[in-house]
Amino acid sequence: MTTNNYSPLFRLVARFIKYFLLMSLGIAIAYTLSTILGLPHLVGINFIEIAFGWFWRLGVMLLCLIAVTMIYESLR
Repeated sequence: MTTNNYSPLFRLVARFIKYFLLMSLGIAIAYTLSTILGLPHLVGINFIEIAFGWFWRLGVMLLCLIAVTMIYESLR
């Protein structure tokens, strides 16, 4: 039987990365389909500003959390 030697912080960051990438993929698919099908309400300026604003902030927070995790794991 194997044991999980990863810290709770590392597991949390891995989960955040997984959901961030899944959310990015979902937004990309929705954007592509709305462009192909010609749905202007998803392609509007408000959607693009909101999506990129939130993704930029979430991405920076995730990178900071990854850096903290790397430092913590290297000191452990």
